Amino acid sequence: MRWSHGFGFALLVAFDTLAQLSFKFAGIHALPVEATGAWLVRLALQPWIYGALLGYLGAFVTWMQLLKRAPIGPAFAASHLDVVSIMLLSVPLFDERIGFTQAVGAVALVAGILCLALGERDGSAPVA
Repeated sequence: MRWSHGFGFALLVAFDTLAQLSFKFAGIHALPVEATGAWLVRLALQPWIYGALLGYLGAFVTWMQLLKRAPIGPAFAASHLDVVSIMLLSVPLFDERIGFTQAVGAVALVAGILCLALGERDGSAPVA
């Protein structure tokens, strides 16, 4: 994997993480939910909504660039690293806890992505 691919994957994870955490903050600040125009205006004025939109737009552009340049197997797998970053950041930001099963799943996810990346680098990845 080239350095630029690693930077692209990190940028993709950052944008995806921004989008998901922004949606969580927006959801918290949207309470109480009301079926009124005033609630929709209050929601539209939340900066977290725009953080989520920025995150999705940045992730889309980054993903399109990665698809042009990086091997698809590791790229697709690495696009799911945001699950781990969101889980880790939710501990200090939302006072959530990480259980044993979640920790094992996160380690397995990262290990699988590393295996795909190393296989691609060594040329041992399956040919489609």
